[in-house]
Amino acid sequence: MFSCEPLVTTFDGVENAVLYEAKHFTGTPESANTIKVMTWNVRFGIGRLPFFGDSCGDRSVFTEGEVLSALELIAAEIDAIDPDIILLQEVDRESKRTQYIDQVQWLLNHTNMNYAAYASMWKAQVIPSDGIGRIDAGNAVLSRWEIEFGERIQLPLRGDQDGLTQLFYLRRNVLKTQIIIPDQDNFYAIVTHSTAFATDNTKQKHINLFLAELDELNSENNIFVAGGDLNSIPPGAPVYDFCLTDACSGDEYHTGVDGIPHKEGSYFNNFDNERTLLLPLYEYNSAIPPSLAITGDHLTHSTDSSFPWDRKLDYIFSNLDVVENSGQTHQNTRMLSDHAPVTCLVTLP
Repeated sequence: MFSCEPLVTTFDGVENAVLYEAKHFTGTPESANTIKVMTWNVRFGIGRLPFFGDSCGDRSVFTEGEVLSALELIAAEIDAIDPDIILLQEVDRESKRTQYIDQVQWLLNHTNMNYAAYASMWKAQVIPSDGIGRIDAGNAVLSRWEIEFGERIQLPLRGDQDGLTQLFYLRRNVLKTQIIIPDQDNFYAIVTHSTAFATDNTKQKHINLFLAELDELNSENNIFVAGGDLNSIPPGAPVYDFCLTDACSGDEYHTGVDGIPHKEGSYFNNFDNERTLLLPLYEYNSAIPPSLAITGDHLTHSTDSSFPWDRKLDYIFSNLDVVENSGQTHQNTRMLSDHAPVTCLVTLP
């Protein structure tokens, strides 16, 4: 209780990200006309093992062998896809649940990526519930090229929690990095992970602030790729209510007047009041065009590994041109995470 490190790290509004280098560098392209960008929520390197916080699981701690096996499959998929820049979410480091493995460094050392920046969204010496214990989890940008700087931008906390719960809860962020790409002096990669379970307007605030960062970069004539797990359905999606799909044994849904209230949060709520939430982001170019984002080929998430992908939550946007038909959703990864990676090629000026 009296150690130098606080029990819970609350973070400043803006602070420096943690920068990494791979143990051994791989070849870096000396020039590039296009670059391949990937976004992936890797579910803190446990594959589809049943975690208590989702998938109706009851476990909160996993063995070193389980984590390393999952990370090896993730690294193999990354090398097979061969991206130049990766926007990662739900990466663990120094967390009890994943045997204190620094997954940012591990992935750098076991893929063709050379540099990384990390911004924690959940950091505490101990979480006093569900056996979680020590935790450090967050967003990361991995790059073939050197990351000149990284900046962690705090997002608003949930406004629907009591003070004690909020103290130990996630502090989400936007991670903004500037990358030294040959012949480019103003290239940025930005990743975020919006709230999933808030019942108030916190998600709207997260999306708005993410968009504001992109707008500011664009107005200053910078170029960027940006994305992440936005926990939101694209405009025009055919299904908005996943309450029954996600139900665990004994769960109750739609028990009130007119079928409400729903269970806490977006995953267990319907997205009916979010039908246009992402619409302003589509002012920028997207890896998957809006007309395709709502099709089965580009769904990216399911709560149970036995279910097919059933909703799209993961996105890439850019003020650069996206190479036509280059956007892919890698749906062959259903046992690697509860999210599928999305990739595209963007054309450099």
